[in-house]
Amino acid sequence: MNNSAKRGAGVSLLLLILCFLAAPVSAQDIRKQMQAGNRLLDEGNYRDAVPLYEQVLAADPDNARALYYAGISYMTFDKEKACDYLYRVQELKPNIDKDLVYWLGRADHLNYRFDSAIRQFEKYRKTLKKRDQERRMEVAQLIQQAQNAKNEIANPRNVLVANLGRTINTAYSEHSPVISADFNYLLFTSRGKNVTGGKEAPDGEFYEDIFEARRTGQDEWSVPHMVGGQLNSTGHDASIQLFDKDTKMLLYRAENNGDIMIAERLPDGTWSAPESIGSNINSEDVESDAFITPDGQTLFFSTNHYAGNGDLDIYVAHRKANGDGWQTPERLDYTINTPYDEDSPSLAADGTLYFASRGHNTMGGYDIFSAKYDAVSGNWTHPVNLGALINTPGDDTHYRLAPDGSYAYLSSDRMGCFGGKDIYKVSYTQSAAAKEQEFSQAESSALPDADDVPGRRAK
Repeated sequence: MNNSAKRGAGVSLLLLILCFLAAPVSAQDIRKQMQAGNRLLDEGNYRDAVPLYEQVLAADPDNARALYYAGISYMTFDKEKACDYLYRVQELKPNIDKDLVYWLGRADHLNYRFDSAIRQFEKYRKTLKKRDQERRMEVAQLIQQAQNAKNEIANPRNVLVANLGRTINTAYSEHSPVISADFNYLLFTSRGKNVTGGKEAPDGEFYEDIFEARRTGQDEWSVPHMVGGQLNSTGHDASIQLFDKDTKMLLYRAENNGDIMIAERLPDGTWSAPESIGSNINSEDVESDAFITPDGQTLFFSTNHYAGNGDLDIYVAHRKANGDGWQTPERLDYTINTPYDEDSPSLAADGTLYFASRGHNTMGGYDIFSAKYDAVSGNWTHPVNLGALINTPGDDTHYRLAPDGSYAYLSSDRMGCFGGKDIYKVSYTQSAAAKEQEFSQAESSALPDADDVPGRRAK
């Protein structure tokens, strides 16, 4: 054998040895990444789990287990990709898990494939045993929600719903919009990176802080910055309402599991340190959102303190005659409150109550409903779903109607979001239907056709 042949044989042998040594290391790395991702998935930290699964898929694109868990994780902030990944799993390994059909139904539902979602849920329901009553009830509710969504989308409202854009919304969640009396000042809550302390919460987003922006055009806003003063802490802080000529603010702070606080604007334009709205309102349980009437005499708020099962209900409290504190809260009747969560109450100038609910005839997740109080009967009217395009199969919350009723703001994690929840503007105009086509999917919630859903293969 000549020297050249010997050298060639030596190189080939070396490459063979290196490949042999590298294979077990790569497999070991994949196992470690999968284990780390699974731990985060179990903790509900979907955002941080996804990069670990994606590292596995970069090395092994057909790893069905990584695709499966990544697909479940993506459902919280990238619904289209979730659908792609889960259907890819069905192609590769349809028997990977008995719950795959359930997750396919969930992904179809969120991606407006309602008939397919119903078929998947029906198929999954047949696999459940009689003792799986809780899961059976959940699946029955999901089937009904998919049917509700079909009904609402068949009769959409004449409104325009537009994303506020990347100036306000980020790759993380923005929610709880609050507009000033002159419509030129926007408060909202962000879970982006630029929060106090820059600290990541257990779910992979950052702790909530309150931000502000000024109007610079009809639908344009200045670059937001954190509200000055002492409003924001290192924990969760969220905007709720401006009132009393915008000199006072209701806000949420994650103290005692979640309390409603009040702050006042100081002469220098900053805000005072928040104080509890009162012991008759706040408890050792969760108080999540509230609305105070313009005269300051009535407070609607959401709490899970009295429910017994951990669900949020809406209560109303009236100020004491001497003005010092609040009377004992009263639960709104079963016309409003359901066995599921009710949250984000607000009262319009005409007395209409708006709120978010996971019950009633929701299209999925939280939907926004309206009801009016009948002074003659002393009861609330049956809640009305605000319908598509305002509501979606995802979570739609924190609806705030402008005093003149021409527009509103809301929070939503619908398809087309930049990540997590985004803030949207709802315009109630006669020309909304004509204008709707002027907006891209990222800017508007035009209803997707089932045939236009992104391809169902992982990319």
